[in-house]
Amino acid sequence: MARLELIATAPMGLEALVSREVKDLGYEEQTVENGSVTFMGDESAICRSNLWLRTSDRVLVKLGEFPATTFEELFQGTRALPWDEWIPANGNFHINGRSHRSLLTSVPAVQGVVEKAIVERLKQKHKLEWFPKTGPKYSIEISLLKDVATLTLDTSGPGLHKRGYRKLAAEAPIKETLAAAMILLARWHPERPFMDPMCGSGTIPLEAALIAHNMAPGLHRTFDAEKWERVGKELWETARDEANDLADFDRPVDIVGTDINPDVLKLATHHARSAGLSKSVTFRELPLSDVRSTKRYGYLITNPPYGERMGEEREVEALYKELGYICGSLHEWSIFVITAHKGFERFFGRRADKKRKLYNGRIECDLYQYLGKYHARPIPFEEMES
Repeated sequence: MARLELIATAPMGLEALVSREVKDLGYEEQTVENGSVTFMGDESAICRSNLWLRTSDRVLVKLGEFPATTFEELFQGTRALPWDEWIPANGNFHINGRSHRSLLTSVPAVQGVVEKAIVERLKQKHKLEWFPKTGPKYSIEISLLKDVATLTLDTSGPGLHKRGYRKLAAEAPIKETLAAAMILLARWHPERPFMDPMCGSGTIPLEAALIAHNMAPGLHRTFDAEKWERVGKELWETARDEANDLADFDRPVDIVGTDINPDVLKLATHHARSAGLSKSVTFRELPLSDVRSTKRYGYLITNPPYGERMGEEREVEALYKELGYICGSLHEWSIFVITAHKGFERFFGRRADKKRKLYNGRIECDLYQYLGKYHARPIPFEEMES
């Protein structure tokens, strides 16, 4: 197999977390930059990284990088790359482009030049004048930054946050990748109780269950590169077999999601069934004011409303006060709350031990971290009972 340069794209602020995930897969040779982790691997790394990365947006193959201050330089540099080693005669390829701080500012013109150069390269290989584009999908991106062109192939297809279990969504859902990031940043141990008292359609508890059972998050979905001859079905089958072998379905967990809205809880239950996690997560219809736990040393991780709509601010601030009151009775628990509301600590009633800037889509948020007793240390279940 070939030595490939791969890029795991990372949401802003999560580059270090994506880097750690890539290293955990065994790919030590890497470079971390804003928005991406570039690492070296072979074709099997395409399969394994797509299946296993919880916090990355997608996995790209880097075909090449070169200076391009003119359309001629862009054409010649693109044509020199080994497109014929990836795209067959019937390959359905299309070009996405972006340009920032570069002389070539017209993205449509850049896309046109790149497509023409790729076609010229494929003509040499396949001896065709016309390409039907009826075969596997190949998404190509041309990115121009400071007059340097980078060309990549997207191996993922739909973003990696689309695990396959959430076909339906409640209003303002949190992305699966961000939910997983919150849990990993919290350093939750599956031996500890876990609760989300405003769980909505269940994303945070379900991501916790996937982590607890060591289930590859991409196991129940497909990827564009599954149809590529260059990668091959055998490598995908091997990677999926590995993921199934590593899953610990019998591990006992205590994961609870509650919400006041019965409709979103129906969605949460549906998603749990789709993910094969019905026995791992308990969903309950419960107002926030009634949330209690007699368990010790647990984790409460939640994504409450932010109050961004007109007229919602006072309601949300009252909700934060209620949450603070409830968490006051969970003094041995670790609490993690993400919100864009800058006055959260004041209404919650406590200053956070730590804060970390994260982005929920394009919304700048803070992850407020209240570290409980024995934070991030495994504790047997029997010690957690009151």
